[in-house]
Amino acid sequence: MPKPKAVEADLPALIIITGLSGSGMSSATNAFEDLGYFCVDNLPLTMLSTFGRLLVPADGRPPAIEKAVLVINIRERHFLSEFSAELKKLARKRLIPFVVFFEASDEVLQRRFSETRRPHPADNGKGLLSAIRAERRAMTDVKRLADLIIDTSEHTVHTLRNLIVQKFSPHTDGKTLNVEIVSFGHKYGNPRTLDLLFDVRHLPNPYFQKELKDKPGDTPEVLAFFAKQPEAGETVERITDFLTYLLPKYKREGKSYLTIGVGCTGGRHRSVMVANAVGKALKRTKDFDVSVSHRDIQK
Repeated sequence: MPKPKAVEADLPALIIITGLSGSGMSSATNAFEDLGYFCVDNLPLTMLSTFGRLLVPADGRPPAIEKAVLVINIRERHFLSEFSAELKKLARKRLIPFVVFFEASDEVLQRRFSETRRPHPADNGKGLLSAIRAERRAMTDVKRLADLIIDTSEHTVHTLRNLIVQKFSPHTDGKTLNVEIVSFGHKYGNPRTLDLLFDVRHLPNPYFQKELKDKPGDTPEVLAFFAKQPEAGETVERITDFLTYLLPKYKREGKSYLTIGVGCTGGRHRSVMVANAVGKALKRTKDFDVSVSHRDIQK
């Protein structure tokens, strides 16, 4: 029986996206579409086996679809009771789906639903937080079936897309170390997905300069302030030297995705400057795929 081309390329031919409502499944689906996957949202679970035949035809013909992403979640009536059994049916057809489970913290999910003003599918009149927690409990067994769990609490749409591309693009050979540097403010809590963290609260703080207080750390005025502080340049240099030494070792061990946090008090001045400067220096080496984001710069 022929395998779909995606399988031959060591990529899953069928990816099933599931998880908690509001955790970013729609954004992830858009990223998969950009990678050329045929995407279907809210496919009825009873049609899963039938859809599988499009990827692995029973008569040996070429597949009608080479690679696909299906989004199946709690809105599907039989999802919780029959999901495991439907996966076993696919396995009997020699089609092993790759299940990706998306989640986020209660606080983040609550904020996202409040911002969009959309009703939660598990809301039974007891309030949003109760619905979020009820869905999380209900999805416990489904989560255990996942091949990959992605917590989107600290991800933006852009960083989530980068993660999807890095893990599922046929053009990534697994040898590239993707480095994301994120600045943040300790007063708002540390990002939950960090591999390394640098605290730069020892640097002089432009916040206490009246004319700089409201200007973020990537503006010319704030950069000029730091240019006059020798320890600012030394800090950037020492962090860059350390990472230049360390990152090749992560790469050698097969790590493909690394998140580095740079924190100051509010996440608007010192951490922004250092994150940008270190990111720029690492990009010059051309040994890594480096991106920089600023979680709290607008706060």
